[in-house]
Amino acid sequence: MATVLYITAHPHDHQTSYSMAVGKEFIEAYREANPSDEVIALDLYNSDVPQIDADVFSGWGKLRSGSSFDQLSASEQAKVQRLNDIVEQYIAADKYVYVSPMWNFSFPPVLKAYIDAICIAGKTFKYTENGPVGLLTDKKAIHIQASGGVYSEGPAAGFESGHSFLKKIMMFHGVPSFEGIFVEGMAAMPDKAPAIKEAAIAKAKEAAKRF
Repeated sequence: MATVLYITAHPHDHQTSYSMAVGKEFIEAYREANPSDEVIALDLYNSDVPQIDADVFSGWGKLRSGSSFDQLSASEQAKVQRLNDIVEQYIAADKYVYVSPMWNFSFPPVLKAYIDAICIAGKTFKYTENGPVGLLTDKKAIHIQASGGVYSEGPAAGFESGHSFLKKIMMFHGVPSFEGIFVEGMAAMPDKAPAIKEAAIAKAKEAAKRF
């Protein structure tokens, strides 16, 4: 049995959001194909994802200097513990499904905060004399991204920095399999929006069967 983290970064649900609609179809198809697997839904907009701030740096610094967890302030304890819980949940999973819109060529800030929370030395990567090495070499991931224009290819491809950034993070963590499903062009071609959505859903369902 595998554990799947279904990580969504959108304030809207599947009825309003293209990415969430395609994500919903993907995860339902995955559950149907893998009924014994555990799927954990992680809605980042309704989760406590601490930013890396002064409390976090202070707490980490105290722990590295030999202080016990009890010697941290209440704020430091809460944030450091929550960040540890996030990365432990992440490394315990076998597969990751990311769902996000493209906002200003990237993704919502809450997803960046989550990525910062899981980029922890000794957990998802390690430093070596030859540079960092990823530790998640037995995982796989997929990213579903929606955008009003077309950015996965063509003249605007150079502006895309959401999926491409997440790809770099997966490489950094050593994840060997990372795929993208793009739902794009709905604003640029509103008359084709329903067809674009349906084509993306069909692709997502097929991807779910082999994920």
